[in-house]
Amino acid sequence: MELLDTLKRRFEKHMDRHKTIKWAQVLARLEGRPGALEVLREMEATGGEPDVVVLDGEAGALVFCDCSVETPAGRRSLCYDEAALAARKENKPQGSAVGVAAAMGVELLTEAQYRALQALGEFDLKTSSWVLTPPEVRALGGALFCDRRYGQVFTYHNGVQSYYAARGFRGALRI
Repeated sequence: MELLDTLKRRFEKHMDRHKTIKWAQVLARLEGRPGALEVLREMEATGGEPDVVVLDGEAGALVFCDCSVETPAGRRSLCYDEAALAARKENKPQGSAVGVAAAMGVELLTEAQYRALQALGEFDLKTSSWVLTPPEVRALGGALFCDRRYGQVFTYHNGVQSYYAARGFRGALRI
């Protein structure tokens, strides 16, 4: 299967992202959850370059995360969530990060997961990614996004209805 070959090559090329995990473990987990391959296929098709990463140290969890250098090209120009999309009257984006993530079967990264990913490499040097926003921030009409500039990882806020050609989202699939 071509997707599995791609995932295996990426896994072997970037062993620093998952030092304690063996490909046989990943393959066994994928075989036990056939729906995961469809999600990974969509992550790959939208430019995410999914790979296994250790983000939160959760025992027994295998997490595939978008590891493309820039936020996935097929998931940009999105506002934050469906309520923001519905509220926007003019110049609507094609969708929302939360809505697209749900349709794909992935979770938006939290700010902590995003920072953990950045510890594994340098991502979003020219783009930015929406991250899961705390309910109290969302209730006030805001949403969070992150990027890496000047050798630092930054977290910012924006109105939920905003969208930019260089802002998308990174997803995670826990198997």
